[in-house]
Amino acid sequence: MNITSCRSTTRFGTHAATVLLLFVGGGLLLSGCGDASESAPRESDAPAASQNSIVDVAVAAGQFSTLLRAVEVAGLTETLEGDGPFTVFAPTDGAFADLPDGTLDALLEDPDALARILLYHVVPGELRVRDLRDLSELETAHGDMLRVADTRQGVEINGKSMLTSDISARNGIIHVMTSVLVPDAE
Repeated sequence: MNITSCRSTTRFGTHAATVLLLFVGGGLLLSGCGDASESAPRESDAPAASQNSIVDVAVAAGQFSTLLRAVEVAGLTETLEGDGPFTVFAPTDGAFADLPDGTLDALLEDPDALARILLYHVVPGELRVRDLRDLSELETAHGDMLRVADTRQGVEINGKSMLTSDISARNGIIHVMTSVLVPDAE
């Protein structure tokens, strides 16, 4: 199932699954990619074309339990294992831990809100850092916009840094984020 067909079916269901899968993959890949104190994103040393889905990569890493749990709660695992391609801005477990007290628990109790947050981290298509440098905004799988800036420290999304970039999976590209991106209130 792709994001386009998901939009016509439901605003949250399959889109949320896609976002969660992508988050999981990004988090998994972070495990060997350095720490958040790096000033510029590090490009992945991963091979150009992985045979594993974003979800497979995340599960194998073993360091993205929060994202995997959220994907399961939101019912997005199957979607995130789909064809894609997707660009996922994946927050780490540490990024989820930095949310204000009670925020994660509240999201886990509200699958629709959780799906919106997760889909806010997913963009249809494959966008590497070199592609992002030429853009000022991106439309997410949920339909909200992300701000993109090419700074001296590297590409930032909504003013937030990437820890690692350009991690390839069978169904997309993962950029590991040091923060959870939060859509503007409606």
